[in-house]
Amino acid sequence: MSKPEFVYVTYIETTPEKLWQALTSSEFTKRYWWGTSVVSDWKVGSPFKLVMNGTATDDGEVLEADPPRRLSYTFHHLLNERAKQEKPSRVTFVLEPHGKLVKLTLTHQGFAPDSVVLDGISRGWPAILSSLKSMLEQGTALAIPLSCMESQPEVQQS
Repeated sequence: MSKPEFVYVTYIETTPEKLWQALTSSEFTKRYWWGTSVVSDWKVGSPFKLVMNGTATDDGEVLEADPPRRLSYTFHHLLNERAKQEKPSRVTFVLEPHGKLVKLTLTHQGFAPDSVVLDGISRGWPAILSSLKSMLEQGTALAIPLSCMESQPEVQQS
């Protein structure tokens, strides 16, 4: 049985180079990712960190960096106690040019079947990448409230 994974595909009207910069530049990520900085030199084997309001929220190691085509790193959440106990997962971005568009495929994989990280990223990545798309195409990030990332109680059906 394969382990759970999260896959998200979107098309963005931009260039692969601009999209690469948006994914790897702290100054750019702060603009669409609720003030979150990505911190790395993006060399294979180098550390990777997400920093929000001066606190590291996630860390890992760069596994692959092939600008502007492919980026991969391990991902380990640091704030939630249950998530901290999980093994690091793997994030991979694939950028493919299609005329004036870039097809961005994000695959986040390597989760345990009962992963709390998978639950969190399944809400987070769509909001983050939607905001990124808006930023690149319209110059303005989406004002998605962080509360959208929190678990919502299941609605009972009568």
